[in-house]
Amino acid sequence: MAGRRRVSGASVVALCLLLVSLVACGGGPATDAARAEVQSLLDRRARAVLAHDLTAYARTGTRAGYDNLRAVPLADWSYRLTALDRTGDTATAQADLSYRVEGHDRSPVTTTRTLRLSRDADDRWRVESDRPARKSGQQLWDQGTVRTARGDRSLVLGVGRSPAQLRDYAELADRAVPAVSDAWGRSWPRQVVILVPESLQDMGGLLNSPASSYRGIAAVTTGETGTGERAPADRIIVNPDAFGLLGDSGRQVVLTHEATHVATRAHTTAATPLWLSEGFADWVGYRSGERTPSEAAPELAYAVGRGDVPTALPGDEDFGFSGDADRLARAYESGWLACRLIADRWGEDRLGEFYRTVGAHKQREGAIEHAMKTVLGTTPEAFTTQWRDYLRSELG
Repeated sequence: MAGRRRVSGASVVALCLLLVSLVACGGGPATDAARAEVQSLLDRRARAVLAHDLTAYARTGTRAGYDNLRAVPLADWSYRLTALDRTGDTATAQADLSYRVEGHDRSPVTTTRTLRLSRDADDRWRVESDRPARKSGQQLWDQGTVRTARGDRSLVLGVGRSPAQLRDYAELADRAVPAVSDAWGRSWPRQVVILVPESLQDMGGLLNSPASSYRGIAAVTTGETGTGERAPADRIIVNPDAFGLLGDSGRQVVLTHEATHVATRAHTTAATPLWLSEGFADWVGYRSGERTPSEAAPELAYAVGRGDVPTALPGDEDFGFSGDADRLARAYESGWLACRLIADRWGEDRLGEFYRTVGAHKQREGAIEHAMKTVLGTTPEAFTTQWRDYLRSELG
């Protein structure tokens, strides 16, 4: 019949090989099979972590990191394979690691990992290494063996720290939590998780930022703002270099400040300016009244003393960790005294209501104006005038 060609046996074989090649390269059955094998491998590795089963863990590949992680109380641990790049008997996998710390995380913390894989003599995949992905921060156990200390209201995880040092952090946190509840209320988990790395450099690794950005910063709190009750627990990350230079009172102020961020997180949104979130946290930290305004705000007191009274509340850009340290200090001190003014003249309950009202606004624009009108019965312009007078009276 016209138009038909006879296909030889060799041509059929060549055609089949071509089809197999196209299926494998196109992400078909061959790729799907490898992905399924690797996901199964990661599932077994995760089960071994939760079961504290070193033998089962070692069967999945390198045991590096297992001992570092053993002391961390985990409620969940799982991997979700997101990408696999295979070259013969080796592969690089990208996976989302999700985990929950028992008793603290309501929702999983998720971070991206890069895993190097190889095929063993039995033609099974094994994990050769498991590291943070390029744009993801380290986890504490990536930096060394984690030790823990439990307080009544805290869990402290540290690397390169003695048990006694970790207990000191837990004691500070256990005093901070009720102090925050007394100022803010009890509608928060009233638990904190504190990470104590070995050095400033390691702190930067946890935050995936240059360590120099946090030089002189005693601690920071990480978390998702405005996500409600389903957000995972915040982490208070300590800069051991700066924290170690503080006295007992200063350490307590710092941890109370950071615990305040944990408490207010669900009501802190894109509408909340940093002068309010940082100022409120400082107000709670200094609420015991052990320091006078001039002692708690030395940079601003110096400026006011020489007649340099700020004309406006600080903007978010003034709170950058890099750059002028004096400017950063004045920004924090200005926010604190603004919140202290509200507490003094309108009452502490109104200050809390003001904070929540600002955070509930749908956008930054108009949030402060709305809250000042509805909660304080004033305007930003009138409040700024009162705040400048307050600075002169308290610091002059």
